[in-house]
Amino acid sequence: MKSPLLSSLVVAAGLLVATAAPISAQKRNTQVVSGSLPWFTVANKLMVVQTGSTTKVLEKDVTLPNGSRVEYKTQSVVLANGTRVRLQEGDLLSLNGELIQKSPAAGAPPADATASIAPSPMPTVLAAPATAPKPATPTPAPAPTATAPYTGTFSYRPEAPVNGKLRGVVELGASGFNMFIIRVDDKRNWKLEKSEFGNSLVMENMASEEDVRTGLKAYIGKMLDFGVPSRDIHFVVSSGAALAENTHRIVKGLEALKYVVTTVTPEREGILGLRAALPADYATKGFVVDMGSANSKISWYAAGQPRVEDTYGSKYYEKNVDDAAVAAAVKAKAAQVPAKLRGTCFIIGGVPYELAKAVRQGQEPYTVLKAPTDYPQLSGAKIKSGLNIYQALAEATGCQQFVFGYDSNFTIGYLLSL
Repeated sequence: MKSPLLSSLVVAAGLLVATAAPISAQKRNTQVVSGSLPWFTVANKLMVVQTGSTTKVLEKDVTLPNGSRVEYKTQSVVLANGTRVRLQEGDLLSLNGELIQKSPAAGAPPADATASIAPSPMPTVLAAPATAPKPATPTPAPAPTATAPYTGTFSYRPEAPVNGKLRGVVELGASGFNMFIIRVDDKRNWKLEKSEFGNSLVMENMASEEDVRTGLKAYIGKMLDFGVPSRDIHFVVSSGAALAENTHRIVKGLEALKYVVTTVTPEREGILGLRAALPADYATKGFVVDMGSANSKISWYAAGQPRVEDTYGSKYYEKNVDDAAVAAAVKAKAAQVPAKLRGTCFIIGGVPYELAKAVRQGQEPYTVLKAPTDYPQLSGAKIKSGLNIYQALAEATGCQQFVFGYDSNFTIGYLLSL
């Protein structure tokens, strides 16, 4: 469904198709600014809709009739072919995709080197043909970090284990108690054999000791029945769950059952997630994001060694943290990912799972997520917060291939590290 803003503006779009008689760029520019037709532009560092002398601040992304998308936060237009052009003060964009760019000062570099258009003595006009509403496509230099689109499939398949042994782990997470059973061989090739996901209220300190004990005993029984030896059953407390007041009581209860419980720091959690989620073939061209409830970990390999940066998780709304402050923090951390590794991001966690599930085709092991702005059907505070983090990651890195792996989890990385 079109937004009310777009619906009201599309009526004028037909009037914006280029006339049969050619006019000069300078004359066209004068007509645009002084006319009564709506145009998008950047004024005082804000994306606005300008109609003659009337200006209205844009408060949501708008998709134009030709498929281009105007992003109010990034002050960019994403063309139908996926090319992103960052608008500068004075640039003008019509509803049918006609773009007039103000030429930079002589000798000055483009304001956005990843989406620049060669300057000329007069403003550059990219107009739609008179016989069709679809505009000509500008040819800006492609962003060096965005090597794949948001759509498509991910065909990578890991090597299957040979004569592998069963190992099991229960994750005590901030938002769930989850169970994973894998088969792993001597070369650390592995395959997920069984998984179960359960909700918990650990982070909110509303889960009783009896609730936890009953749930964990049930997981232990299922792993034993599946064939996992008792000595190969492990428990890992996530860095987020470790912050909850009653977690230490849960750990003591498990230790009373003679099980070893490992509590991880955010850095350790990021390293384990990197080990499980990043395929070996992508060690020199990809990075990993583990978006948890309490924190998110951004990890990659630098000179063969893991590097981890942690930031806000998808439940930051419970602490009344401003969305803009979270986005700024995430961007600062994500910007540290080396440019050569930004082609593909392997993303895991609760919110990414919901995003992948919404567009999954069949039972493929990997799903390429849609753009952060393309999930209007999903709602809820946690989803909204997670999308804000996702948007910040995309803007900071330029990555357009976020791949969710259904079989990946940092606790599996723990099993692989044993």
